[in-house]
Amino acid sequence: MSKIIDLSVPIGTDTLSPPSVNTQLELTFFHRGPGFWQTSKVEMLMHTGSHVDFSKHVQEDGETATDVSLDRVCGEALVVDLSFAEANHEISVADLEKHAPEIRTGDIVLVRTDWTEKNWGNFPTYYLESPHCSGEAVQWIIDRGAKAIGFDCFSEYSARLPDFTSEDFIVHKIILENGAILMQQLTNFSKLPKDRRFPFFAPFIKVEGAEGSPARFFALLD
Repeated sequence: MSKIIDLSVPIGTDTLSPPSVNTQLELTFFHRGPGFWQTSKVEMLMHTGSHVDFSKHVQEDGETATDVSLDRVCGEALVVDLSFAEANHEISVADLEKHAPEIRTGDIVLVRTDWTEKNWGNFPTYYLESPHCSGEAVQWIIDRGAKAIGFDCFSEYSARLPDFTSEDFIVHKIILENGAILMQQLTNFSKLPKDRRFPFFAPFIKVEGAEGSPARFFALLD
């Protein structure tokens, strides 16, 4: 029987969104009797916690959540083990050439640093001191045919700068403008095998017009 490995972070009222907007999740509860009955309203960015990004995030005429089929975010995945990466480490092409297994067309590539496991909830340090990815490195992965790339760190260096613009988000632009999917704020990559592919799933909410969507990432291991 397969074992489910949950690769998603918990979110709550102490969770901050990425620095591009820097908002805090708000949760409101409603009750009605007799007896106990509860329903909840949440106000947050689509990019709070574990989520997927679509090309509408960086292109005016890009894809939204209702345009992207689940087979774009589900399938065979492999791990690039960069767990040696410390705070502020820039993931380079040399790192990938040394540590990445063979990437095939249609693979889902999960870039492991263990940063989320160590620092999720530690805001704003989580975003501002995270390992990040160079444009050349993410292009290296795209050139090998990845259909989706997931990070267990905050991949954009520019977000820590005081005057960054949307054009500085090079990791987003390279992945999304090449027709792949970006997956962010994943966790528990330390529980995944490094020596083989495995089934991976990223079901997300189909919100019309949305450039991103919360996701519940998980893998199945034999």
